[in-house]
Amino acid sequence: MQMGFHDVRFPANLSFGSVGGPQRRTEVVTLANGFEERNTPWAHSRRRYDAGLGMRSLDDIETLIAFFEARQGQLYGFRWKDWSDFKTSRASGTIGFEDQQIGVGNGETTVFGLSKSYVSGEASYVRPIAKPVAGTVQIGVQGQPLQESLEWELDYTTGLVSFETAPAQGVVISAGFEFDVPVRFDTDRIATSVASFQAGEVPNVPIVEVRV
Repeated sequence: MQMGFHDVRFPANLSFGSVGGPQRRTEVVTLANGFEERNTPWAHSRRRYDAGLGMRSLDDIETLIAFFEARQGQLYGFRWKDWSDFKTSRASGTIGFEDQQIGVGNGETTVFGLSKSYVSGEASYVRPIAKPVAGTVQIGVQGQPLQESLEWELDYTTGLVSFETAPAQGVVISAGFEFDVPVRFDTDRIATSVASFQAGEVPNVPIVEVRV
């Protein structure tokens, strides 16, 4: 168990239907001539969600409260399945070991971090992945799939892949996998009303991504 983090997933059936996505922080300064200077202190985006929108029954509320109490509010982080972005393939596709390039061998390095690339035109962003889902990870080198345990090991709490033998100079290391987002509750209070919930209202349960 990582410090301040419980390696347990928020019930996926309750995160389905929630609203959320990536957030960026951009500092914009408008100059006297009307032009702008834009900068960001964040190398990576931070995701936010509202778990309350996935609640559909009083049993769901009971499950939510139990999960919230076990995490002691904001104290402990946990895994979250982002249904709009949880695998390396296209949403309609099937995961394959060549989905993402995660590194290039140099004959010395044996440890590589999982990542997912987001490409639009000539611009791209590489997102480090620290919480892959067990049983979904496929690794390949130079277009050939490799076997877990025999040729590589994965730390599922950090997303670091370790090779038995360092990949040779210039060979491409690729991976395909499902992944979770490391998050925490962004509140120490959950307010529920049985009457209003039965009428179709849901509690506000903010969730925010954490760095691990």
